[in-house]
Amino acid sequence: MRRILIALATTVPLICAAHAQNAESTSAETFVAAKPTDVLSYNLVGLKIKNGANEDVGEIKDLVLSHGTLSGYIVSVGGVLGLGEHYVVVSPKAVKIDYDENDKKWMATMDASKDQLKAAPEFKYEGRWKR
Repeated sequence: MRRILIALATTVPLICAAHAQNAESTSAETFVAAKPTDVLSYNLVGLKIKNGANEDVGEIKDLVLSHGTLSGYIVSVGGVLGLGEHYVVVSPKAVKIDYDENDKKWMATMDASKDQLKAAPEFKYEGRWKR
């Protein structure tokens, strides 16, 4: 009995230390801090995209995430009041997102015309992406 108590007395602190270390590493991997320069998805969805000539060329309708990384913006082009919209997926590198501190609003710009976006391969909300 004495051997069992001695074994427990030496094993329990090791188990507790391992558990605490595991909890710390899980916590470090689970929680992150949002930086002031980060953009939240709700700031992007619905954001109008303008080109260099200050023309509206589309609107960000959705985000494409691939393995936890932003891989595209689904952009609507054309249409009136949601009818006749054409969706395309645009690389995040093609769209510049900025925040205007004076106007307190988000802006999106890209080097493309509405016609170029209309001519791009169409994205359809179907299959696993059906709304």
